[in-house]
Amino acid sequence: MQCRHDFVEFTAQYSIPKIDVTELTPEYKLAATWRDYLEMCKPRVVLLMLLCTLVGMFLATTGMVPWNILVFGNLGVALVASSAAALNHLVDASVDAKMARTRNRPVAQGRVSNLQGSIFVGVTGIAGITVLTILVNPLTAWLNLASWVGYGIIYSLYLKRATPQNIVIGGLFGAAPPLFGWTAVTGSIDGGGLLLVLIIFAWTPPHFWALAIDRREEYKKVDIPMLPVTHGEQYTKVHILLYTIIMIIVSVLPYLIGMSNLLYLVSALALGSGFLYWSLAMLFGDNPRAPIETFRYSIFYLMALFVALLVDHYLLPVSYI
Repeated sequence: MQCRHDFVEFTAQYSIPKIDVTELTPEYKLAATWRDYLEMCKPRVVLLMLLCTLVGMFLATTGMVPWNILVFGNLGVALVASSAAALNHLVDASVDAKMARTRNRPVAQGRVSNLQGSIFVGVTGIAGITVLTILVNPLTAWLNLASWVGYGIIYSLYLKRATPQNIVIGGLFGAAPPLFGWTAVTGSIDGGGLLLVLIIFAWTPPHFWALAIDRREEYKKVDIPMLPVTHGEQYTKVHILLYTIIMIIVSVLPYLIGMSNLLYLVSALALGSGFLYWSLAMLFGDNPRAPIETFRYSIFYLMALFVALLVDHYLLPVSYI
């Protein structure tokens, strides 16, 4: 640290041109900041997860979610999800360094060391499980631990590099947040919570395969067997369309089983039509931006769909629960 301080003072005193820190040898690189650790948590992904967790909580009751469940349930889920995301940064550091989308990540750039990252993973993960176990309920804690193992270890270490169906199989681990919210309130695994999981499970392949098409050459360079790399873009686009149709069918199930009402049904069909449009645009159109636009729409789709579930639940209450 003293060497770095002396170096900065020397360059300032003698007006030596500023050097890009990315070109310095590791010992001169800047230390990690709180922003680096925040980035390791994948905050945008975690926020989307928390939205789904919140909806799961509110749909599990006809009244108001108890404040302690609302606060500590989401805090615990956020901590465990952040831990799993940080572990993914550690596992994928060598791959991230070679891809344009991820090469500036803190571990890939060396701003956060493996030891620092491992401590961060451990602290956030243990804190999250402890909060859920003591302040929510053990079932929710166990489900979060299973999801952490599934995403952080099974998917990141094995599935991602083993099969082009990595997203389909691994998608189950990322689809669980609404079930976390449901069990936090009820203390049990029920059909309603599982149906919410099924919606995200069906949404995951077309969501991520669209991004994989846009980044196909990068995945190919790092030898990650994403479907567009192993089977080609056209094959993947067909499967995106098929999964989109499955997703739309699954998305109307809450209405069909009496879990939601007409407002949600109309919203689900309208949002699904938008997703179907982009899937068809990819398959039959010639817009080079269609894959990335499909990916972006898919994020909006999931957010809007779960908000529609929540609004419908309180404006037009049904007797499912």
